[in-house]
Amino acid sequence: MQSPNATILQLYQSGRLSAALRAFESLPSSSSSSSSTASSPLSVAAYAALVHACSRLRSLPHGRLVHRHILASSHDGTGLARNTVLSNHLITMYGRCAAPDSARAVFDGMPDRNPVSWAAVIAAHAQNGRCADALGLFSSMLRAGAAPDQFALGSAVRACAELGDVGLGRQVHAQAIKSEDGGDLIVQNALVTMYSRSGSVGDGFTLFRRIRDKDLISWGSIIAGLAQQNCEMEALQSFREMVGEGVHQPNEFHFGSVFRACAAADSLEYGEQIHCLSVKYRLDCNSYAGCSLSDMYARCNKLDSARKVFYRIEAPDLVSWNSIINAYSAEGLLSEAMGLFSEMRDSGLRPDGITVRGLLCACAGYDALRQGRAIHSYLVKSGLGGDVTVCNSLLSMYARCLDFPSAMDVFREMNDRDVVTWNSILTACVQHQHLEEAFKLFIVLHRSVSSLDRISLNNVLSASAELGYLEMVKQVHAYAFKVGLVGDPMLSNGLIDTYAKCGSLDDANKLFEIMGTGRDVFSWSSLIVGYAQFGYAKEALDLFARMRNLGIQPNNVTFVGVLTACSRVGLVDEGCYYYSIMEPEYGIVPTREHCSCVIDLLARAGRLSEAAKFVDQMPFEPDIIMWKTLLAASRTHNDVEMGKRAAEGILNIDSSHSAAYVLLCNIYASSGNWNEFARLKKAMRSSGVQKSPGKSWIKLKGELKVFIVEDRSHPEADEIYTMLELVGMEMVKAGYIPELSRHSCKYVSFDHTNYDLLTEEMLAEYG
Repeated sequence: MQSPNATILQLYQSGRLSAALRAFESLPSSSSSSSSTASSPLSVAAYAALVHACSRLRSLPHGRLVHRHILASSHDGTGLARNTVLSNHLITMYGRCAAPDSARAVFDGMPDRNPVSWAAVIAAHAQNGRCADALGLFSSMLRAGAAPDQFALGSAVRACAELGDVGLGRQVHAQAIKSEDGGDLIVQNALVTMYSRSGSVGDGFTLFRRIRDKDLISWGSIIAGLAQQNCEMEALQSFREMVGEGVHQPNEFHFGSVFRACAAADSLEYGEQIHCLSVKYRLDCNSYAGCSLSDMYARCNKLDSARKVFYRIEAPDLVSWNSIINAYSAEGLLSEAMGLFSEMRDSGLRPDGITVRGLLCACAGYDALRQGRAIHSYLVKSGLGGDVTVCNSLLSMYARCLDFPSAMDVFREMNDRDVVTWNSILTACVQHQHLEEAFKLFIVLHRSVSSLDRISLNNVLSASAELGYLEMVKQVHAYAFKVGLVGDPMLSNGLIDTYAKCGSLDDANKLFEIMGTGRDVFSWSSLIVGYAQFGYAKEALDLFARMRNLGIQPNNVTFVGVLTACSRVGLVDEGCYYYSIMEPEYGIVPTREHCSCVIDLLARAGRLSEAAKFVDQMPFEPDIIMWKTLLAASRTHNDVEMGKRAAEGILNIDSSHSAAYVLLCNIYASSGNWNEFARLKKAMRSSGVQKSPGKSWIKLKGELKVFIVEDRSHPEADEIYTMLELVGMEMVKAGYIPELSRHSCKYVSFDHTNYDLLTEEMLAEYG
């Protein structure tokens, strides 16, 4: 019979690593957990083989078992635990088994260390994400006077790459130049990767060119680095050069990098050519390359091709499934994504947080609510509901699916909330017009975190703009100045926009001028629109001229402001000119909003026939806003026929739209057509159409007070209506009644002759 040493070595050398470990386990006391148990010592070679087997199999339990056996054997006086070579193997094993602390413990217990010991412990920390510790050990090695070899230098460079610290990486590079092993290919490849990942891709490329004998890792490092740093065409050129040399055959990682480069460059043609090459090398079915290829087709809007490639992957892993599911989700194809989700579960793979987040992102609109709830149910059953990122996606899903109460329920049930959680619920409150709730949550957020980010502040600005809450805008501005966020372009633009919407144009203009060179097209557009909305047409158009003189390209919002400014002051010809140059000069295709502005421009000026002609010639069907613009102008200019056409246009879109009825009633009243007025009022009552109640608000003693017409639910309703009656009595004493031509908004002096015009319907409407 063979000795245990010979058996273990023979099994190891024949590649039967698991069998070697089973042979070790069959030894007496090998499974004992006590290091004091008597054990038959093996040779250094046998122990080294066992440790190496554990390392290759990534079997930490077996590794610890072998280590204990070595420690127990040392009690015989063999001194195996003090053997430098064996200790180096143990350090390497612990590093590969993701146990850097155990590797450090072995290293610290070594009486004698050599360069291999240092290299092994540095690598153990670097490859397990303990990069700062790895660099600290590298520094200790230099202070100890040990000369780093290529493995220590390579690990140190890789640690710098993971940290993104190119400055520290240059110091290690300088040390490599002084070292005898600094020119080794391991070090050079690591340096290329470090420079490429850290934003110094030019230095990485220069270093790559200096490598004489490039290997697959050299090419892979530079191709991946160029692709990651938005140098897609250079990455594709390098790949072409590698293939053209004919020395190295690309592997799945090279193909993965170039497919990502094709996707980022939106280069379907190159992607298809490289796809053919991957088929030649039989790598299109590889999980890594195939996943990248499928993703490339998806990003180039070729979902059918992406799906075909995915189904050719021999054994798609979780990453591959997530990639194809997210591809369909990103396009809003929820049914297809859900189908793939079912296939994934049927294949035996368990979805993770990335899977369900992708599905939730595809849920938008009320029609998707049922599927969103089904995903929510799966989350609860699978135990994924405790992940804060998943809960954030769930909250946003309910908000997008118009189910605000469920979004609030998810928020309240979350034990762990991060800044994304708060921003998501604040955004939901603003989108669903729960503005008071948004302010309450913002106050809670402000008290619970040390600092607020720009997204939180912009959400509050949006709510403030809706309510015209100028005081809150100034508080946000002061806070942003205090914490140093006022220089953030996104927040500054939000402040300009909100100041303008609240009517504080002086504050908006001051902040705009303070921004100086930090101004972008959004800054200009916000102020132009603000001036236009409040009737400061000259200021808006002057600002637009200044913007053009500086060579700043306007966007679609800019032209909304310009057209609105022209409309407000009756600059019809100028407005039509600006509309005409949008597409030829700036490449901006007019949208519905621009067309609405032109209709308003013509209608305000009384050119209703031209406005109607413009409506007929638009490339899309008019919406309610356009018809309302025409209807309001018809009332102003007493054009009954145009008013009827506009009202019919509104009611064809929404038969219960109260504004159409009310405005048309006003037109009939203004023209004295009381029969039509009475008929329309009767039609309103029979169809159940009710005018939307007016709403106003005021902040009193730090609290927002909201008032709604005919609302009796207000806690101080009795006092409010008592005061209204007193005001009404004072108006009657002063001799005011509604003006018949503008009876809904103005009062004129009392005149008995007006009673002759008050029909039964008018009296019923206005008392």
